[in-house]
Amino acid sequence: MASPLVSIISVNYNQAQVTCEMIASLQKVTYPAVEIIIVDNASPTDDPGIITQQYPHVKLIRSAANLGFAGGNNLGIAQAKGEYLLFLNNDTEVEPDFIEPLVKLFQTNPQAGIASPKIIYYGTDHTIQYAGSKGINPWTGRSITLGHLEKDLGQHNQSGQTELVDGAAMMVPMRVIKQVGFMPEIFFLYYEELDWCEMIKRAGYTCHYVADSTIYHKESISVGKASVLKTYYMNRNRLLFIKRNTKGLAFLTSSFIFLAAALPKKALNFALHKEWNHLQALFRGLRWNFQHLASPNSTSSGGAQPGKPQKPFSEKILS
Repeated sequence: MASPLVSIISVNYNQAQVTCEMIASLQKVTYPAVEIIIVDNASPTDDPGIITQQYPHVKLIRSAANLGFAGGNNLGIAQAKGEYLLFLNNDTEVEPDFIEPLVKLFQTNPQAGIASPKIIYYGTDHTIQYAGSKGINPWTGRSITLGHLEKDLGQHNQSGQTELVDGAAMMVPMRVIKQVGFMPEIFFLYYEELDWCEMIKRAGYTCHYVADSTIYHKESISVGKASVLKTYYMNRNRLLFIKRNTKGLAFLTSSFIFLAAALPKKALNFALHKEWNHLQALFRGLRWNFQHLASPNSTSSGGAQPGKPQKPFSEKILS
């Protein structure tokens, strides 16, 4: 019996060499039926052409605009031919046998809608980034990731249902995407995979952590670990996620805690360190939410249609 095709989709932004390192890692996979799709998100200075020069079998999609993480992946979805779609950050490397356990989950459990492997921080002594999730606390809006910063000693080697996946590596059957919709592009960067998880669960599917599958994540290479871009979208989208996925008292409580506790603490920290660009980005993210209180797109559970660019936030605005 032939193995079902897996479409591996990854978004590149100004990091063609990093993406090539990921593809080199994928050349060693033992799963026999894969296609690799790289979406270049309108890289401004780094020519993505070296990707297909080094790997002619890779499908390179050049977006005319930076569509963000969700928008870039949605372009890949639109051209994918696989029965299963594997979304993989370009700053990752993989174990050769990491695909088989993910495919096996979906073949044996038709209720499974989305899944992530074990994720280890690249270049560390097996330090865990993700080994499942307890979800986002509806009262605080904070996510709780299992295994985070623990040394991998086998304590998280049990696969099972979990609350949320990790966007660095996640597999979704094409049939689920056709039912639920594309990844929500309103987030642009950060929280979109968590919101997509909630959409998939509301459609009646389950979310899974697959311990027998392992990838290694270099983390935040494209955006930067302390960038103004990250400050803006992490804070804007945390409140947006709360608005889209909590109701009633939980919504009021989590929003209040964020606005009255987390936000002032971050603002004070930026002010004390004279990080004015970050402080402005923080308040721009807050202002965006107030400006879009009545926007149907900010609360809709439907997926996006690919290739419709939003206006991305620019660090240059605050420089």
